[in-house]
Amino acid sequence: MNVAEHLPSLADRFLSRRQFLNRFGMGLGALSLASLWPADAAAAAPAGPLVPREPHFPVRAKRVIHIFAQGAPSQVDTWDPKPALARYDGKELPDVKGGVGMDSPFKFTRQGKSGIEVSSVFPELGKHVDEMSIIRSMWTDVPAHETATVFMNTGSLRLSRPSLGSWMVYGLGTENQNMPGFVSLRPGGFPPGGTQNWQSAFLPGVYQGTSINTSAKTVEQMIQNIRSQYTSVKEQRRQLDLVHQLNELHAESLQKEAALEARLEAYEIAFKMQTAATDAFDITTEPAAVREAYGNTNQGRQLLIARRLVERGVRFIQVWAGGWDHHQDLEDRLADRAREIDRPAAALLTDLRQRGLLDSTLVVWGGEFGRKPTRDRNGGDSPGRDHNHRAFSTWLAGGGVKGGTVYGATDEFGAAAVEDKVHVHDLHATLLALMGFDHTRLTYRYNGRDFRLTDVKGEVVKRIIA
Repeated sequence: MNVAEHLPSLADRFLSRRQFLNRFGMGLGALSLASLWPADAAAAAPAGPLVPREPHFPVRAKRVIHIFAQGAPSQVDTWDPKPALARYDGKELPDVKGGVGMDSPFKFTRQGKSGIEVSSVFPELGKHVDEMSIIRSMWTDVPAHETATVFMNTGSLRLSRPSLGSWMVYGLGTENQNMPGFVSLRPGGFPPGGTQNWQSAFLPGVYQGTSINTSAKTVEQMIQNIRSQYTSVKEQRRQLDLVHQLNELHAESLQKEAALEARLEAYEIAFKMQTAATDAFDITTEPAAVREAYGNTNQGRQLLIARRLVERGVRFIQVWAGGWDHHQDLEDRLADRAREIDRPAAALLTDLRQRGLLDSTLVVWGGEFGRKPTRDRNGGDSPGRDHNHRAFSTWLAGGGVKGGTVYGATDEFGAAAVEDKVHVHDLHATLLALMGFDHTRLTYRYNGRDFRLTDVKGEVVKRIIA
């Protein structure tokens, strides 16, 4: 007799009375069932929740960079010129309530072969209009920053719902198993709505966004505890393997617990990130000319990191570029905010195109709502504009977008979308379509019903798709 064959295994140490009966009392039944089990069943099982998956239909876009201009940029001072405001500057606007008209302090000029008019605050981005589709007829439900910000990210005004990035990774997985599929970059504190903006809600936790504070100086500060000071990589791997083994033993007799599975996936990704993330977030390895093109600013560094994440197969990158809440001193403050994003965003589009990545990367820029064409009464001698949920602008470029186009229109003052109106649900449906999904079919069953990003609404804006 070979004694080694009868040495106790790890499973034997965790054998309950119920497991003992299941293992020995029902062993003969299991033998008879074995012949009915497909020989290739193990090979057919999914390798993990983040493995790459095919969308509903083939498309160009494989990944997304969402530049969130939180704070609500004024559409009539950026992407939606309104010459009529000059005639009504300081006067009551016909059919527009709330204050007197305020002309834009910025000049609009035609750019590119398409001749699209762009504000002077975007001299560099204006050179890329032939790659953009500009939606001038956006609207949303509520002109309150926190609610509208979360709504733009999750499609829900009240209930806790998965974010856009979480839905993308749930549907497509991710190309790099050593990195999170969804990364949210922020230059400092949390935006209005906090973690709700990148939450996975009722989707498995592995699809939740990983939030990174890019204002930190080093990778170790951006991603705390990225390296263990006490345990070697080899020992960490051994510990993780043991935890996985114990979990599998637990799952053999008991139902898998979603929270535990998500935590284990998070541990696994965190372990793998020790090398992958250190490389991805270290922009000092970029040539000086590239870093100069993006600029040594918060947004320059963020967008350069975003490009590096795209190269490494991260599926969805959210870039927070806030500070657009201009109730007063609009002329100076909006120009300053636009200056911070203009050069880096233009550099991003150029960089992606030169590297052959723009056609497969969908770039989106926009805020949570827009601004009124009237002067804010609280602006004093240096006025700004108040909130307006009835009209704002968003642009898309890259992956499958029909460049050099303008979609929809607002009234003559930019107060409300009036032609080919695009609601937030419509934008979400369109983004999913550009990534290869029928938004009505990308669903997740929870609490007895199927949920989707667009709730029960949403129409794809087909005319901006190439």
